[in-house]
Amino acid sequence: MNPALLGLMTIALGVGGCVLYFWGSNQILDKVIFPAKGPEAGRNINRANQVRPWLFLFPAIFALGLYLAYPVFETLRLSLTDRDAGGAFVGLANYNQMMAEPKFWEALRNNMLWLIVVPAASTAFGLLAAQLTDRIKWGAAAKSLIFMPMAISFVGAGVIFKLVYEARPADQGQIGVLNAVWLQFEGGIGSFLFLQLLPAIMLLSFAAIVAYVGWIFVRPIAESKERGGGKGYVPLRLFVGAAALYLVYLSLSSLIGVFTFDYPYGQPQTWLTIPFWNSFLLMVVLIWIQTGFAMVILSAALRGIPEETVEAAIIDGANPFQIFFKIKVPQIMGTIVVVWTTITIVVLKVFDIVFAMTNGQWETQVLANYMYDKMFRANDWGVGSASAIIIMLLVTPILVWNVYNARKEMK
Repeated sequence: MNPALLGLMTIALGVGGCVLYFWGSNQILDKVIFPAKGPEAGRNINRANQVRPWLFLFPAIFALGLYLAYPVFETLRLSLTDRDAGGAFVGLANYNQMMAEPKFWEALRNNMLWLIVVPAASTAFGLLAAQLTDRIKWGAAAKSLIFMPMAISFVGAGVIFKLVYEARPADQGQIGVLNAVWLQFEGGIGSFLFLQLLPAIMLLSFAAIVAYVGWIFVRPIAESKERGGGKGYVPLRLFVGAAALYLVYLSLSSLIGVFTFDYPYGQPQTWLTIPFWNSFLLMVVLIWIQTGFAMVILSAALRGIPEETVEAAIIDGANPFQIFFKIKVPQIMGTIVVVWTTITIVVLKVFDIVFAMTNGQWETQVLANYMYDKMFRANDWGVGSASAIIIMLLVTPILVWNVYNARKEMK
């Protein structure tokens, strides 16, 4: 059948089915179950009005139950069974087997690294882009360009960046942009400026930004004041502070490596096979995509800041950096947290980019790709389902926190 005709039939049947359901259910409710006639007419009308909202909610509840609740419980059941034993109940044996595998811990470690770097970098770049694009005349065009990667699928973005990182023999022309640039450096002042000084400045700037964000979260505890959630969020604040300290330590330790690394000039590099650094090259893809999302949300938040507060700060002699970090950022901290947690949920489920670019090789494994390998390649539904439950357990607290904050802001 022609795909266009099939699409039109699907739309017609879907819309027609919805109309028929709502019309038919109301007719049955009003004329068969609770008819508005006889001595019980008033009571039946009240009963029908109490039941009617559930008629409208039933399709959504049924769909959520069928496509969300049922898979969760079925996955939990499969994680407690053994396929090779005919689906026999084995308790936590699959979880024990999973935790005994080095690949699982590699995937968990990489997920935690993604969890720290990608939301922080995406939110920081998005906030920077939102602030800068609001100050230029062609800001709308700039925002469109920055937001454009959001229209690209993760697999498509992975293929694009795989070409960027492509490596060919030194005697051939490089189609990979990164290697084409890399081969231009052969020592000298240019190599020092671009391969050592510039990365050092970027690492120091990143460490300073992360340290400042960590201090914003930890300061209410140090000052013992209620601010942005107060003492009730001490565990979360301590976690963010510890993560910030880890990132600062990682940045400063990498700074030493920048100046001590022996660069193999003149040789194209297979970037995606270099352990540790290849994970960061994969993260660049997701940061590139999510920066546009963060920019749009944070730009709206910045526009919502009362002009009076900014004008008062200018009158008091505050410079642009003080206005941004001490006036604007505290007022949109709630939005920053929502953006951060939303990107965090995406990161915890990351699969497409790793699958398309490295397939988890060279120490780039992540939990979702590990689950796919176990479920569909090794045909081990027990361990695969167990890893899916782990992902769900990691996502759920962040999702609940996000919903709680959203409801809190609505009030």
